[in-house]
Amino acid sequence: MKALRILFIVAGILAFLEFLFILLTSNTHHGHYMQAILSAALVLYGVFCNRIPKKIHIALWTLCLFPAAFCLFLMIYGNRSHVDFSENAMIVLGAGLQGDEVGRHLALRLDTAVSYLNQNPDAIVVVSGGLGVGRNVTEAEAMSRYLVRQGIAPERILQEGASTSTYENLTFSNEILLDLFPDGYSAVVVSNDFHIFRATRQARSIGIDATALGAPTPWHTIPANYLREMVAIINFWLFS
Repeated sequence: MKALRILFIVAGILAFLEFLFILLTSNTHHGHYMQAILSAALVLYGVFCNRIPKKIHIALWTLCLFPAAFCLFLMIYGNRSHVDFSENAMIVLGAGLQGDEVGRHLALRLDTAVSYLNQNPDAIVVVSGGLGVGRNVTEAEAMSRYLVRQGIAPERILQEGASTSTYENLTFSNEILLDLFPDGYSAVVVSNDFHIFRATRQARSIGIDATALGAPTPWHTIPANYLREMVAIINFWLFS
């Protein structure tokens, strides 16, 4: 039991240190603050574990089953291959920039896109993302530059640089693609694995014939991103 208590305390401390690192070096979202709360809860649980009644232990572990299963489902879904390389187009959803360059999450999305585009040379790609606060270029512009450096021909790349959310990413990209394919089209939606489930359903909700292609998520950002995504999916189910 002592080893388990130490494990909870150490895990909580490490998770909080990672939160502080992100807070000091990068952009944060509410998932990071949820991670901070979770890290404090892990430390407190480890410290007071011996004083908690057995029934409370059971209730806490039962309460954790749902989010744990939910995250596992999102991870499995986001890492399955859903494409057949016959799609007309690809939509790469934007993420944060670092200065005027793509950040780590976005680079992984774009690397995944490059691999697909090399296997489907007839597909075009829409890079989607607007101008962030304090930025000099849109996410779409930075994404386009990255793809060109990776060998994707500029004429295959279309920029959607007005969106500020996943819903707008997909809606505005759909408008661009409908101008090119007035009779309809099929598209691959690319995002990080935690985001694929919601992105695909939002795409289908606005009429896109969408399949999904998940990119890896940097390991140290998994807790914050999956916590945030659970809340976003619940919000999507309740209010869409």
